[in-house]
Amino acid sequence: MRRLLVIAFFAGAAMAQPVAPCSCGANPPGRPETRTLAPYANAPDDLRPYSNFTQPYYENYTKTVEYNGPGRDIPVPDLKDITDIPIGFLGPLENNSDQVLGRMMLNGATMAIEDVNAAGGYGGKPFKLMVHNDSATWGASSNEIVKMIYDEKVWGMLGSIDPNTTHIALRVSLKAELPIVNAVSTDPTLPETTIPWLLTAIQDDREQGYTLARRMFTELGLKRVALVRGNETYGRFGNTKLKDAARRLGHPLVLEQKFMPGDTDFHAQLRVIQDSKADAIVLLADQIPAGNFLKQMREMGMKQRVFGAYRVYGEDMLRIAGPAAEGLEFVYPYDPSREDPAWIDFNARFTKRFGKAPDTFASLGYDGMRIMLASVCRAGLNRARIRDVFYGMERYRGVTGEMVFDPNAKNIAPLFLGTIHNGKAAFRPEPMQKAYANVDEEVVAYSGPPLADNPPGEVRIGVFGPQADKLAGDSGLQRVLDSYSAAGRRYRLVGVPSEGAWGKASNALVELMGQDRLIGLISTDRNSSHLAEQLAVKMFVPLIALSTDRSLTALNIPWIFRMTPDGSIEQAVRTMAEATEKAGANRGRVRQVLASGTTLAGAVQFNARGEMQ
Repeated sequence: MRRLLVIAFFAGAAMAQPVAPCSCGANPPGRPETRTLAPYANAPDDLRPYSNFTQPYYENYTKTVEYNGPGRDIPVPDLKDITDIPIGFLGPLENNSDQVLGRMMLNGATMAIEDVNAAGGYGGKPFKLMVHNDSATWGASSNEIVKMIYDEKVWGMLGSIDPNTTHIALRVSLKAELPIVNAVSTDPTLPETTIPWLLTAIQDDREQGYTLARRMFTELGLKRVALVRGNETYGRFGNTKLKDAARRLGHPLVLEQKFMPGDTDFHAQLRVIQDSKADAIVLLADQIPAGNFLKQMREMGMKQRVFGAYRVYGEDMLRIAGPAAEGLEFVYPYDPSREDPAWIDFNARFTKRFGKAPDTFASLGYDGMRIMLASVCRAGLNRARIRDVFYGMERYRGVTGEMVFDPNAKNIAPLFLGTIHNGKAAFRPEPMQKAYANVDEEVVAYSGPPLADNPPGEVRIGVFGPQADKLAGDSGLQRVLDSYSAAGRRYRLVGVPSEGAWGKASNALVELMGQDRLIGLISTDRNSSHLAEQLAVKMFVPLIALSTDRSLTALNIPWIFRMTPDGSIEQAVRTMAEATEKAGANRGRVRQVLASGTTLAGAVQFNARGEMQ
């Protein structure tokens, strides 16, 4: 199956990622400078092979991959003689178990083409997407690649998901000299071919496996971990580096269970894991089998912690697993919960364009295609110079965040760790390097002098954030507070909106926090929480922050307590009021109650670091 998709319009459009004017090769980059990065893939010492016993006399893959052919000298075609700039796409679109993922990757690539064409394309000529199906059979897929190169004369290619197909494309590119962007295949052996025509935009299975191992064995101290994986290409390729890391950290995986594509019943595998006394499970699976596995596991009463690679996460898994997904941890190539304007705009435009929010494959498909098009614009219509841009690139900031490339043109940016809580995922950076210090090792406490009681009578709870004045005036919230009035106390909300000039808002916040009747503060978004935190530590004010940003509690500040934004402002108000009822109108004692692990507002418990338990 072959389909051709032509995207060629020049009307103005709002771009998620700003499109610079195409230089059309006016200043090609030249040969990339030789770079060295050792150890390979930035691997930590304790996760490198034989690192406890010896140092290798030579290490592969640490220097820039060279191309020494004559391709740079091929003349660039005259723009007057061409009508469009063909770019190839190879992905599973039909008759393939990964076709849903392939179509999302195609949608991302399509939007990238549309965005660049809307900004003028290549010197006024549109980029043209030549779409080919990856049927996952070697002969058919190789034929599609040959058609792209020799019949359609594409200048570069994006794809595929299947590592076998991508390996075939690499071999063809070695002969035909075709630049390839691998946006989503995590096979770590792809760049290790040292074929100098490949850029990989996703962190591979080596980094994912090492990061999971670091989390499970070093940070959490787990010892008996079982692996469950699909008996297909992704499961086979994805597990080897995790096994290596587990063995090097002294805790080889206790068992490995497989399932076939399409399986929905996992009770047999779960019974084996039960008998093994494993204390944790790693899932290398797509969303639907992951959701079914989690649901059946919890129905059997199994309490083990569950971890996964990036493909377990998404709407289908959450829908199928429901409450059984609670506590699932997984590595992810970027933070999809961040409030970056480019990311938010891309999500909105993609959803409007295709009727569905972008997943990993769509988002990285977009960024991968944008890298390809930017490289063509910088290098001009010369394949060898396009690959020079690949290997000269050290960083790229796309809608998914910042990518960091090693000398093999492979993204080695640190991964993120996602954790499911109340049906939603919260994300934080999770490096594979061993931490030189652990904030959990230090007890977070206030060690200053005792604080004076607030004056008798009215007790004020501050609210800081967007439209905080309207929240404070909400009659429903006031009724909630009225229900806690006791011992002659009457509670009142006081709001300070964060909109407008930041200096004006910060001055108003300082004035509020200096009032002797203020017992605590609630901040309602990330930005307001960071400002309020800096003031809370200086003015000794308990702060409940509604934010996904875990860095708020990473500084060992004893006055901040973080609730995820899915917790309501009413729950935060109840929490502060109940802590005051237990402690009395004294900020220091209210802080102690909040940090004690006492259940407040029916469901809220904080640990000493200010994180919800």
